[in-house]
Amino acid sequence: MTTVPEYFGSLVFDTRVMKARLSGDVYRSLKQTIQKGVKLDPTVADAVASAMKDWAVENGATHFTHWFQPMTGITAEKHDSFISPAPDGRVIMEFSSKELIKGEPDASSFPSGGLRATFEARGYTAWDPTSFAFIKGKTLCIPTAFCSYGGEALDKKTPLLRSMEALNRQALRILKLFGNESVRRVSPSVGAEQEYFLIDKEVYDKRRDLIYTGRTLFGAKPPKGQELDDHYFGPIKPRVEAYMADLNEELWKLGILAKTEHNEVAPSQHELAPIFTTTNIATDQNQLTMEIMQKVAAGHGLVCLLQEKPFAGVNGSGKHNNWSLATDTGVNLLSPGETPYENAQFLLFLVAVVQAVDDYQGLLRAAVATAGNDHRLGANEAPPAVVSVFLGDELTAILEALETDTAYAGVEKKKLKLGVDVLPHFLRDTTDRNRTSPFAFTGNKFEFRMLGSSNSIACANIMLNTAVAESLRQYADELESASDLSTALHDLIQRVIRQHKRIIFNGNGYDDAWIQEATEKRGLLNLRTTPDAIPMLVQKDNMAMLVRHKVFTESELRSRYEIQLENYCKTVRIEALAMVDMARKEILPSVEAYVSDLATAAAAKSAVSEELPWGYEKKLLRKLASLVDTMDGRVDSLEEKLVRLDTLRDTTEEAAFIRDELIPAMGELRAVADESETQTAAKYWPFPTYGELLFSVK
Repeated sequence: MTTVPEYFGSLVFDTRVMKARLSGDVYRSLKQTIQKGVKLDPTVADAVASAMKDWAVENGATHFTHWFQPMTGITAEKHDSFISPAPDGRVIMEFSSKELIKGEPDASSFPSGGLRATFEARGYTAWDPTSFAFIKGKTLCIPTAFCSYGGEALDKKTPLLRSMEALNRQALRILKLFGNESVRRVSPSVGAEQEYFLIDKEVYDKRRDLIYTGRTLFGAKPPKGQELDDHYFGPIKPRVEAYMADLNEELWKLGILAKTEHNEVAPSQHELAPIFTTTNIATDQNQLTMEIMQKVAAGHGLVCLLQEKPFAGVNGSGKHNNWSLATDTGVNLLSPGETPYENAQFLLFLVAVVQAVDDYQGLLRAAVATAGNDHRLGANEAPPAVVSVFLGDELTAILEALETDTAYAGVEKKKLKLGVDVLPHFLRDTTDRNRTSPFAFTGNKFEFRMLGSSNSIACANIMLNTAVAESLRQYADELESASDLSTALHDLIQRVIRQHKRIIFNGNGYDDAWIQEATEKRGLLNLRTTPDAIPMLVQKDNMAMLVRHKVFTESELRSRYEIQLENYCKTVRIEALAMVDMARKEILPSVEAYVSDLATAAAAKSAVSEELPWGYEKKLLRKLASLVDTMDGRVDSLEEKLVRLDTLRDTTEEAAFIRDELIPAMGELRAVADESETQTAAKYWPFPTYGELLFSVK
């Protein structure tokens, strides 16, 4: 039997394979490109292409593709075979350095947000050597960036790589001030915890809302949901366990460090967490993970739901972005050490993150803004739409001492007594976990909890990397010219704390009093919906910062504003159309059929004897008839709003209309339909209920 260490990474053209298949000179040159960003030597590319093709063919690959991440939120690929005609009429397998380095997919049908006209079809993919190629099925997948004919970024990888480079530049400036000359590179690392639902394929196929939109648009609350907390960390059902085993095997073959798996809070909800890796690779791997999760589910007669709020009234699914900074010498710059109060370098990087979140809270919110995430934020363990930073008691006390120039007494580390002698005693962490905090320090990293389950982590990390780079740039500009570094450093940290402590909040993020305090007293943003948040991308100061660090051009930012708003509009419009379709063709006819049978039963009773009681039928008929009429009127109202929506031509105006008019109308229709479900006999209801969906996996 093959063990995990034997097959782990077996489908990845990684360092181990490169070392074995490339000459020493070629390997060293490629390593310089990967680790230090040195320009790729064309002769090296020839050798790499040949070795990569031979390895791929030996592992069963017949095709190759440039695997990229356009602004659709998913990945894209166009497959070409390795075959080339031979003089004898047969074929040979070839793969050139030109094919490795550059591809030319048709870019006309990908979102561009006005960066190019529809008839301008040419686009380019460019090999990203910092992310390993891998085999999926029978295809060699080469991670690439994607740009237009004019060089504008049409993807999420390009600005992510730019943001990582911006952060590296500024972090190195800071480290040199502390005498760290040996560090050559600073890289953000990420571990993306992925939440998801698993439901049975048979019940999924009977729900057109799930098929069209990924979430339920109708559904009354079941008798049992997550009230008992009995699913969280509970025993994993055999069918789910088999799925997880196959999923792990597929991920491990691709070198993805899937580490932790467990049941989440809601019925049928689960989580997978990987080990940290460099942000670019983590982003690629998370996109691949989502694809494989759904593919493996199909093999088990299951459907993996990645929508942020597939079921109302229970936990939605997020993606917790655990972010840290590491040097190429192995130092975590966000690790406090034993005495964080005396660790000036740590404190400077800490306040840089705090300032970044405060200064660019709007960008962080915009980075996670989607129609699906709007339903999730603010309840059931998802953080609110107001961005704040949780530091915990110890770090907060340290910053307060620095701010006021008072002695820091320290937070005593206390032993937790578990009350059972055979269990070991251990020191309690001085930083608890705050499940309601959007941005929480958790020991040696920050956990950004606002991302939705289906989000690409690229967007959030682009904004986070660049915002922190901006804080560090300001600090370096000031400290590099200081005559007394120690005094300047003290004054700088103290000033930053005073100016940005408003973003620090260690309490309950769900408390209405906090939302009021955050917005009215502290002046924090409360961008509750996607149309509220997306304009932050083109806000003057935000644009200036992102352009300054060469992460985006102004036109690229404006294109993303258009793309994200357009995606929001299309998503909700599809949901509204699906609601009308389901109400007209399924719910109303079904309830009417029940009403008709009730009326027939009542008439039959009366025909037998006027003395037979039929109060039950009368009461229910009256109620259902009223609900049917109300539902019909609300379907008409929703249809009218869809007609009005189609007359609008400006994306900003469309998004505002959807937020203010269409979504409330959808809510009104759902309310009456869900009430009808509670009054309609089970055999008449046209599709599986919440109880059948949430408990479908036995």
